Amino acid sequence: MCEVGHGSGHALRRVIGMMNRLTLARSAVAMHHWGRSVAEMFAAMAALIAPIVEATAKKQARRVQPVETTAPREAGEPIMAIVSIKSQQVTFYDAEGWILRAPVSTGIKGRETPAGVFAILEKDKDHRSTMYDDAWMPNMQRITWNGLALHGGPLPGYAASHGCVRMPYGFAEKLFDKTRIGMRVIISPVDAVPVNFSHPTLSHFVPKAEIIADAPANAERLARDAAEAAKAADEAKKTAVAAARESAPLAASLRKLERFKARADAERVSANKALAAARTDQAKAKAEDRKQKAVAKAAELETQLDTAKADAKSKFDAASTAKEAAKAAQTKKGDLAKAALDAKLALEPFSIYISRATQTLYVRRNTHKPAPDGGGEVFAATIEVPVTIRDPGKPLGTHVFTAVARNDAGLRWTAVTIENGDDAKNALGRITIPKEVLDRIAPAALPRSSIVVSDEPLSEETNYRTEFVAVLSDQPQGGFITRKPSKVLVADETGLDYGNPQGNDGFGFFFQHSPNPYPSNTRRGGGQFFPPMQRSWW
Repeated sequence: MCEVGHGSGHALRRVIGMMNRLTLARSAVAMHHWGRSVAEMFAAMAALIAPIVEATAKKQARRVQPVETTAPREAGEPIMAIVSIKSQQVTFYDAEGWILRAPVSTGIKGRETPAGVFAILEKDKDHRSTMYDDAWMPNMQRITWNGLALHGGPLPGYAASHGCVRMPYGFAEKLFDKTRIGMRVIISPVDAVPVNFSHPTLSHFVPKAEIIADAPANAERLARDAAEAAKAADEAKKTAVAAARESAPLAASLRKLERFKARADAERVSANKALAAARTDQAKAKAEDRKQKAVAKAAELETQLDTAKADAKSKFDAASTAKEAAKAAQTKKGDLAKAALDAKLALEPFSIYISRATQTLYVRRNTHKPAPDGGGEVFAATIEVPVTIRDPGKPLGTHVFTAVARNDAGLRWTAVTIENGDDAKNALGRITIPKEVLDRIAPAALPRSSIVVSDEPLSEETNYRTEFVAVLSDQPQGGFITRKPSKVLVADETGLDYGNPQGNDGFGFFFQHSPNPYPSNTRRGGGQFFPPMQRSWW
């Protein structure tokens, strides 16, 4: 891994020099007499110097480990982090270049930290592992739900973790409040750095000034309108419930009066029949009296029923009106909530992932909604469409293109390559992004938006609680922990789908959503997608 240092090589060179002199001095006669002894001497000396060489190499390797460094300028917001497995180093970058650098300790053999593309999913200031004997993982920043995170930890000078990326304790603490959910984390098997990058494809991503300028005020206004609509909907619901409660006894009273009126009418009919059947004056008088009473009773009840109906109608109408008003308020609440979410998403950078393995383009944005089973926020699967790749049998490599800042041309981009295939320019040039996708997202492109191009399919760790996760299939992945997956919960108490919050894709109702928004990883697990893990197991 590292070459032997000068100071530590002196003893080794003396031993080798001795061996060379012995070799030059020996003659055929000497070899005849001393051949066996010389061979034994060489074997003993080799055995003697082997531990010295090994110890020297380890000592030198530790001596050249990177040190914690801060850029000699004012740092901006971190946009990405690049972990080099080769150099055991992490570097954080803002729009202008690197800002923080520190040594790390990645996964040991058999529990290697997977190389690939990730993002911060959750942050926990004082995290304790529930898998590794309550191990303290301070200032934890999770990058998968399957056992990987950045956190403070001991650094022995070489790979020693179970898959996580350990950083110096103080460095992890200093960094914790500077990052945000969704920040890109790239883990590279080799040393990789972002380089300034331009390409005709990227020239399409030009934010419209009026959209960008109006977005914050629009988001604030719609959030306020949505809150007011939610309050109004609650009040309308209360009014409707109260009106329904008030009108409910009236309906029972009307039904009771209608029964009494029906009985009175039946008695009147019976009295008429009795009068008609009477043969004597006495019977006729009795029947006539019965008839008059029945008629009077029926008339009285009819009057009571008409009055009750008139009184009840206004209350029934009020209850019906309140019910319709509650429905309208609920609809308005939903519409404004969706509009507010659209506006909020418009302030978020998008992520695009283009896979040669699946010939598909995916788009995601952070919704800032908590996952229904806890543990982070939901990253909405907004767009999933086929994409055309020229020479699809030829590798693209893995490249991450990031919009780091605005400029006169639109956006300034960088490129990071962590797996060679085609070079970054050629790889991007071989891809034709559908025009309808560009028309939707290009005008709303923001700094921190990114495009990942890779030969790999989306990893099975990509789910409704993650940004894109893609790992390099030619690198060891022992740091992933596989356990029985938890049940995927897709709706909260409002019935809204968390895989597609508010039924919205973040760019309007244009694209057809995939019935299976979680692409399978054909590289691992037989292509089976595993739902997300519970947050507490690692």
